[in-house]
Amino acid sequence: MWGMIVGLVFGAVLRLTGNRVPSTAPATEWLATQVLDPLGLVFLRLLFFVVVPLVFASLALGVVQLGRLEALGPLAGRTFMLFGLNMAVGVALGLLVMNVVRPGQRMDEQTRTVLLEKYAPEAAKTKERAEQQPRLSLRSLVEMFMPGNLLRAVVDFQVLPLIVFALLVGAAGTQLPEARRLALADFLEIVTELMTRIVHFAMTLAPYAVAALLASIVIKAGLDIIKALSLFVVCLLAVMAVHLFGTMSLLLKLFSKRSPVAFFKAIRTVLVTAFSTSSSNATLPTSIQVSREELGVSASTAGFVLPLGATMNMSGTALYEGCVVLFVAQVYGVPLDLGSQIVLLVLAVLSAVAVAGIPGASLPLIAGLLASFKIPPEGIALIYGADRILDMARTTLNVAADVVTACIVDEAAAKAAAPDPPT
Repeated sequence: MWGMIVGLVFGAVLRLTGNRVPSTAPATEWLATQVLDPLGLVFLRLLFFVVVPLVFASLALGVVQLGRLEALGPLAGRTFMLFGLNMAVGVALGLLVMNVVRPGQRMDEQTRTVLLEKYAPEAAKTKERAEQQPRLSLRSLVEMFMPGNLLRAVVDFQVLPLIVFALLVGAAGTQLPEARRLALADFLEIVTELMTRIVHFAMTLAPYAVAALLASIVIKAGLDIIKALSLFVVCLLAVMAVHLFGTMSLLLKLFSKRSPVAFFKAIRTVLVTAFSTSSSNATLPTSIQVSREELGVSASTAGFVLPLGATMNMSGTALYEGCVVLFVAQVYGVPLDLGSQIVLLVLAVLSAVAVAGIPGASLPLIAGLLASFKIPPEGIALIYGADRILDMARTTLNVAADVVTACIVDEAAAKAAAPDPPT
């Protein structure tokens, strides 16, 4: 937390100094690129090192530890139900705020022109990437989850195929003779423990790396773009905060015995890691470690829910996508009636599932959604400059929703496994 605060203040001071004394700007940019970024990269790479083995081992272990394949059904059912609920509520809240405040209609023509011109090249590249993505079909879904070359998919950091393979290994493991099933579980547990110890190494570096990452982002992004999009940014951050601390607290109250205050205090390391890295995948090792060590979530539930959540439970991303589409539609004067916004809600939830857990991965999908509603995809340029800051916020929401889901599912599984009281 102190690293985050120091990084934000340090970056803001250097950025303001560079604005007022232009001769210092090159030195500030050099410091961000050559000193701060490499320090942050060491931290990020330590986390990314463990993602693939940790996802595979923890997910396969979670299934193997169930003992019976039939037990996977209720666990998966509760998990996916909460994933869908989280994302749908998030998008609905976002669209509600956008309809009430209508920030797109309040943007003046000069600001719109400046933003479109400044970020036109980046928007064009994003539009091109969106056009290259395959249309949603049964075949594309099969390719997404089960590509022809698993190793190539893993090398390209596509986590969905790895998740499918881990689930298959875990399911097959439950069919082994008891002695071999336990031996497989021991092996997977050793791998998980090894990866968790590497996460501890990374977290030792975390305070300094978080400060460096945030300072670099503030130095490069600056505050001008936030001023230009202030109303949109404030609306988004406010609705994300409501969803994070309001909806998540309500879910904890309704479906678990945990205190929301104690919960958020326990996961503060996870929230700061998510905010500073803007990556659900990079935060996954920390999420698993904190869930098991601080929250007492069982290894089988944490190993099953959290890797799936880092890939599929994109509550903040779905909210963001819906808000951006409606915002750009308001700027261009394209009306979206209630029926269109309900379709937008569904599409935002579905497309968020396909977003990779890395920074900026949602932009091509947003460009695709804009085209689907006959809104100029070039309008993505309007929010391009503020995307990095908002990416940090929505990743924090994504990760928190994963941990909330793990806690609720774990309590439900414990109740289901408990013996009936004597009559």
